[in-house]
Amino acid sequence: MTSLRTFQHEIDDIHNRELNKQRLQGAATMVKEKTTKETQKGKGKGKAEPVAPVVIDEEPFSNVDLAEVEEKLITQLLSKLPADYERARDTLAIIITRNFGEYVLRIGAQPPNAALLAGTLTDDSEGWSGQERTVEDLTFLRTKLTEAVEEIGGKVSVLVDGKMGHPRLTVLLRLPPPNVSLTPEVRCAVVGNVDSGKSTTLGVLTRGALDDGRGRARVALFRHKHEIESGRTSSVGMEILGFGPSGAPILPHVTPSADPEIVRREKLGWEDISAQAAKIVSFIDLAGHERYLKTTLYGLTSGAPSCVILIVGANAGLIGMSKEHLSIALALSVPIVVCITKIDMTPANVMKDTIDQVVKILKSPGCRKQPVFVKSTEAAVEIATSFGKNKVCPIFQVSNVTGEGLDHVRTFLNLLPSSEGDKEKFAADQPLEFSVTEVWSVPYVGTVVNGIVNNGRAKVGDAVLFGPDSNGNFTPTVIKDMQRKRSPVTSAEAGQCVSFALKRVLRDTVRKGMVIVSKSEGPPRAIRQFEGQVLILYHNTTLQKNYQAMLHCGAVRQTVRIVSMDHPEGILRTGDRATVTFEFISHPEFVKEGMKLLFREGKTKGLGVITKLL
Repeated sequence: MTSLRTFQHEIDDIHNRELNKQRLQGAATMVKEKTTKETQKGKGKGKAEPVAPVVIDEEPFSNVDLAEVEEKLITQLLSKLPADYERARDTLAIIITRNFGEYVLRIGAQPPNAALLAGTLTDDSEGWSGQERTVEDLTFLRTKLTEAVEEIGGKVSVLVDGKMGHPRLTVLLRLPPPNVSLTPEVRCAVVGNVDSGKSTTLGVLTRGALDDGRGRARVALFRHKHEIESGRTSSVGMEILGFGPSGAPILPHVTPSADPEIVRREKLGWEDISAQAAKIVSFIDLAGHERYLKTTLYGLTSGAPSCVILIVGANAGLIGMSKEHLSIALALSVPIVVCITKIDMTPANVMKDTIDQVVKILKSPGCRKQPVFVKSTEAAVEIATSFGKNKVCPIFQVSNVTGEGLDHVRTFLNLLPSSEGDKEKFAADQPLEFSVTEVWSVPYVGTVVNGIVNNGRAKVGDAVLFGPDSNGNFTPTVIKDMQRKRSPVTSAEAGQCVSFALKRVLRDTVRKGMVIVSKSEGPPRAIRQFEGQVLILYHNTTLQKNYQAMLHCGAVRQTVRIVSMDHPEGILRTGDRATVTFEFISHPEFVKEGMKLLFREGKTKGLGVITKLL
């Protein structure tokens, strides 16, 4: 029997191998198109000039360890010479720009990681590293850094300022983006069992006003009347939290009121937040009820989240759908953050049981995570800056009524690396590929689609193809307008979540799961049958030929049928793996080799990867 961990490593290898192949093909296509355009331009002006290769001028320290650059920078600032100060300012500009407009700089002795994360840090702890600085040096450096960063148009905010024992300073250097189209964004999916406090936590984080213990904070998040009446989310809700250049959250001015209409009206508009924000955290608020698992699963696969925030009610523990959501996040290899809510109303013994249960599950062979309780800003900074690169799973304990622990959560979210900065997932130097996750018909505008740019770039006025339709064909159209976070933009890059208004397209001809691609010599291929390697995570009895299940693969969500399998017995049970041929039931879809897939039907669950298109 294959273990989940071994299988995940194998499908990651297949995914990476196929992705590299596709990117090489995409880069070759882009070069070919560019050469063709240059040749056509040259025809009218005599002989076409050969296309010169683009040489990127590497920064002077592109291959140098950043720790050395930081030390040199601090030395230059301390020298007090005007020439050194100018060099330091130029180095700061390069560092911040290369890190997507923000950089966390640590000055002075740095605490040992193990003691900091375990919460046992003292001045006598062993393992302090870095050069010791005096309080006077830190004060001087803080002034000079602020001066230099403000000269290049940025802001400095102090995250950690330790004056006792080992004096140290951690600052956030941030440049405001020139426009909304370049604002870094972090996408977080919020999951958990019904009544664990997902919508309330998001309401408090994004609005700033604390809850009254009766769910007042969540009212502003609901999209439907029946959600307000039942208090239960049934759709994929979207909320954003903006952080200014100084690192402070952008929150509305609220008045304490129990009237739902007043609470809903006091939200800041997305366009207001986007105009002020230097970074945006987008929350995908998913449903906790078992009835809406299909919606939750679609939100997790189509939203391409950078992390999953698992909300656990301290009074109930990790129960019901929480375990289901945790297993899906692990299967999709998305980093996990745990947030234990309702700590103000939970008795100490129940709280201890919940914490023990969460730690036990996270350390279990199925998860293999290292749980870390975040009880200081310094720990939040340390985990956020290295998040996703190791097995650390931060656990926050918060109260939406008293506000305890919320500052640590905001600090953590403020420092998470941006989603579009993940070059392994998204590549801008490829032909355009945009997944459609939402479709609307807007009066006086027409058909509007929302989704994520997986590859390439898009501009207003670009001629594109959308599809596949029920016959597997792609239809030409033009992007006539574009918005990001409800603010008008003219271009979008890989990794960004944007909305396109399509020219002369009927609402009924577009559906979720379609793709928008750039026009090329041959239209993309729509797939009806494909082969994949799968592992059955759970099934009551056996899976046989002609078995049908709901398949989730990126933004694609459709019922598939098993056409054949290479298992010697011709049947699959829990824990079995096989190469299976699937067929889409209703219409062909745009899928690629190397894409991860999840399929489910009732309590049956399977994980896999597409290995061959038929």
